[in-house]
Amino acid sequence: MSIGVGLGLAAYPFSGARAFWRWVELCESGGVDSLWQSDRLVSPQPALEPMALMAALAGGTERLKFGMNVVVLPLRDPLLVAKQCATIDHLSAGRLLPAFGVGNARSADWEAAGLSPRGRGARADEALDLLTRLWSESDVSFRGEYYAVRGLTIEPRPVQQPLPLWIGGASEAAIRRTARVGTGWLGGLQSVAQTRETVAAIRRASSRAGRPLDDDHYGATFAFRFGSRDDAPVERAAAPLRRLGEEVLEGYLAVGDADAIVARLERFVGAGVSKFVLRPLADDDAGMLDQSRRLVEEVLPVVAGWNARGAAAAAG
Repeated sequence: MSIGVGLGLAAYPFSGARAFWRWVELCESGGVDSLWQSDRLVSPQPALEPMALMAALAGGTERLKFGMNVVVLPLRDPLLVAKQCATIDHLSAGRLLPAFGVGNARSADWEAAGLSPRGRGARADEALDLLTRLWSESDVSFRGEYYAVRGLTIEPRPVQQPLPLWIGGASEAAIRRTARVGTGWLGGLQSVAQTRETVAAIRRASSRAGRPLDDDHYGATFAFRFGSRDDAPVERAAAPLRRLGEEVLEGYLAVGDADAIVARLERFVGAGVSKFVLRPLADDDAGMLDQSRRLVEEVLPVVAGWNARGAAAAAG
């Protein structure tokens, strides 16, 4: 099992495109595993659209992998999503990590898009079945309650066969969905203890389904800050999380020095997680670069040491 650390964006804290690409270049050269973008169609804060961003990263990077954390699939047409993912994976030589969820029923995106959140789980299940077939088969015909197609073929297909399919969410339905069609699972606002329970539940469900997930394909998300709990970006991130309880708040925010962030990584690894999406808590260009550079210089070498020792133990 290898530990991979990626960076994620929930909003867009940059002054413009040039500053954003400077940050991407730091991630590309610094050994960051992957970049991830949250999905918000409408928001009072600036936020990038994840599919468009993935396409830009396909052409603007050479090594980095990238994914969506996570795309709300019932808000989108599955044929268009299938074609977008296939195109992006083709142009990036197989670096796309698609991740999907059903979204929050209270999100403003539903009304803005003229859609109802009711039945979104069933729509997502149908869409996932259609996506996986379009990525790997020719002459696809499909008829469900929500979607129907006849004789469709997508070319070029994704370079990765099968294309990874990461599922977000921790509900019983999300666990079943992951066991049925997922190749990976990506957690969100969860404590270490909650993550451990979800990982164990997915392992049981995927084993019963006859398709156990690779131990390397369990992910967690949390925010980090080299600094103090009193820092303004930390306070702003913590405020909406307090309603979820202290356990989730403590599990999602890692604040302090490199040792504090490494300790949080270790706790999640102990819960069965090997892939991480870490969100830098910063408000501007300089802050994003500083926080990300410190992660690259002070945390990623520790993770590389873990991986080297793990590889040596496996070889020996």
